[in-house]
Amino acid sequence: MLNLSDPASLLREHGIQVTAQRVAVLEAVSTHPHATADTVAAVVRDRIGTISRQSVYDTLGVFVEAGLVRRIQPIGSPALFEDRVGDNHHHLVCRGCARVVDVDCAVGVAPCLEADDDHGFVIDEAEVAYWGMCPDCQSVMTPTGSITQMAR
Repeated sequence: MLNLSDPASLLREHGIQVTAQRVAVLEAVSTHPHATADTVAAVVRDRIGTISRQSVYDTLGVFVEAGLVRRIQPIGSPALFEDRVGDNHHHLVCRGCARVVDVDCAVGVAPCLEADDDHGFVIDEAEVAYWGMCPDCQSVMTPTGSITQMAR
């Protein structure tokens, strides 16, 4: 996770022009890990009043390119953004409520997994998503194993 004690300096260190909107987006991602762009936009609007959806997408793109933010996209989910970067961690995804939780590397050092045939690639990252049911969803499962409707 990023050290946001001085977000303006962090942006400058990465060659990114400092604006109130960019600082607010960075802080929103930091305080709401695995947030969608729409969630980030809502958090930013609550904090500074106004920001367009396109500005949020553009800013998140700049942050991803600079390595300040990581973009993940579990199957069937919109893109999610987090500020835990550079450690090649993985994710648990709940099939019931779509909750996403960080999981440290499976085994060993990055990239955590070795392909049985690398086809000549130099592998520097492995992206793993573990799928299952979170404890909350397990508690509302029916006897047939299906999940009762939960509010998201």
